[in-house]
Amino acid sequence: MSDGTAIAGPDGLLRCPWGLSTEDYVAYHDEEWGRPVHGDDALFERLCLEAFQSGLSWITILRRRETFRTAFAGFEIAEVAGFGEDDRTRLLADEGIIRNRAKIDATLANARVLADWEPGELDTLIWSYAPDAENRPVPATIADVPAVTDESKALAKALKKRGLKFIGPTTAYALMQACGLVDDHVADCFARGADR
Repeated sequence: MSDGTAIAGPDGLLRCPWGLSTEDYVAYHDEEWGRPVHGDDALFERLCLEAFQSGLSWITILRRRETFRTAFAGFEIAEVAGFGEDDRTRLLADEGIIRNRAKIDATLANARVLADWEPGELDTLIWSYAPDAENRPVPATIADVPAVTDESKALAKALKKRGLKFIGPTTAYALMQACGLVDDHVADCFARGADR
């Protein structure tokens, strides 16, 4: 059992312990998590998926991500903003996604809000809450990784103030981790500091 520090995978690379917990996590940990994500549609996708993950394990979402992308038109904000009642009914019946009425409704409502923003505005807003990396402690173990920070509280508040739904401080922090606003790979993980 791991003490929360980086552990060696079959290839000999040291990884965050969760990054080896299932086969599906290896590529996600190695190639995506903590790497900078930019672009309104890409960030909208991550925002939606993090909201759908609320109360569930991330692996549930990760394994359904392609189905989510198909169901939600690739998370293109303009497309999803145009979804009507027939689309909502279709989504509520789609067994390939999480059929949570509140989460589906929030995704559709958020797309409608974001469709009125200027191009790049979501990217700029989210990234304006990235903390100064120089002043952040490097987690030695996964127990050192917070679930919420002052920045995630502020980001959630800013998004809600602008009309977005189903985004709290924990979801905002998960977004910040996934999209590279923070680097929460443990100290000895080979992926720490990658693509920064």
